[in-house]
Amino acid sequence: MERALVLADGEPVTKRGLDAAWPGWDHEAGIVVAADGGARLADPLALRIDLWVGDGDSLRREELEELRAACVPIELAAADKDESDTELALLAAVARGAMDVTILGGLGGPRFDHAFANVALLAHPILKGRTARIVGNRTRVTLLSGQQTIELEGSKGDLVSLLPFGGDADGVTTDGLRFPLSDEKLEAGPARGLSNVRLVPLARVTVKRGRLLVVETPATLSS
Repeated sequence: MERALVLADGEPVTKRGLDAAWPGWDHEAGIVVAADGGARLADPLALRIDLWVGDGDSLRREELEELRAACVPIELAAADKDESDTELALLAAVARGAMDVTILGGLGGPRFDHAFANVALLAHPILKGRTARIVGNRTRVTLLSGQQTIELEGSKGDLVSLLPFGGDADGVTTDGLRFPLSDEKLEAGPARGLSNVRLVPLARVTVKRGRLLVVETPATLSS
């Protein structure tokens, strides 16, 4: 099993919005793991949950019983735990063989700390050698680590921000963006990498050292 979708309990996403902004977001997904209240995303996105994990504090008892009645495997965690529910879902997806993970509903919501922690999950050691991203109607977030190149497929005019993560990012090179970079350093703090623009359907970004957060925003925001 190579591709997994993780449903988180942050800002809701819509199938219409995802299809418009990021065509193919659900392509060949082999497993869908819901993190607690993220289970509510399944029906609007026309997805079938293969596994539910969490401590149950974001889902009503009757909703959990509905999942059990539908024969969805349940992994109930203790309320006092070190991991977030989204992290547990990520770990479960990788344990089942996922090499490519898309987290949905991991941004926004009432708590900024949860959204930031979800972004930080992209640096989780378990993802070494794997690909992961967080996708919302208005945002797609990917983390690059040293000696890595990524191809960014999207629409001409999309905004692409390149933000150092956890320190400086060095040896940054871009192709297909309006403001090109060639083996350059982006320092943590200054906003130099903010709001670049995709010029072609397939742009590329390379980083040689450090970590670089790639944040994409559709040229036309979905409602």
